[in-house]
Amino acid sequence: MKNISRNLVILCRLLTVFAISICASAQQTVNPALRPPKGAQVAIVVFEDLQCPDCRRAAPLVEEAARTYKIPVVRHDFPLPFHTWSFEAAIDARYFDTHSKALGNEFRDYIFSNQLEVTPQNLRGFAEKFAAEHKIDLPFVVDPDGKLAALVNADKQLGKAINLQHTPTLYVVSNKRSGKPFVEVVDRSQLYALIDEMMKD
Repeated sequence: MKNISRNLVILCRLLTVFAISICASAQQTVNPALRPPKGAQVAIVVFEDLQCPDCRRAAPLVEEAARTYKIPVVRHDFPLPFHTWSFEAAIDARYFDTHSKALGNEFRDYIFSNQLEVTPQNLRGFAEKFAAEHKIDLPFVVDPDGKLAALVNADKQLGKAINLQHTPTLYVVSNKRSGKPFVEVVDRSQLYALIDEMMKD
């Protein structure tokens, strides 16, 4: 009888270790791009193209939600190949990121607000105007060694790794270790409800 009890205890311990290892491996399968920044419980992750009209429309809503809930927004560049100036604009944004992430995001919003007027020919002029207004020198060649382009391409690879289908793609993400740690915002009118749900869990 003692042997049976001991065996049951050992079996229970083994099953517990097995369950913990399954949970741990499940957590590891969540792409790091779909986790909030360190220290945040919940965040909004957005993959955007600066030439995309729907991205322009989504940006103010995302910003407003972030302010309302005091949660961070993680913005990823995902310029689409058929857009004529979005990749260069993303490189410019990355240049302003080197001064501060807030400045880079301000440039992205500035491009969105002027999107209908931007062309491949005058994009540089918009970047120069933004730089001058912020008392920053814009070099003649913004990305001489291709490092900024590599960062944009790394974001594109992140998007491809999570099977991105369109821009903008929005996620509400959390640091939860159980249940679903992220959800795609398919209907933007549900953004606040999805944040509420993620924060409640």
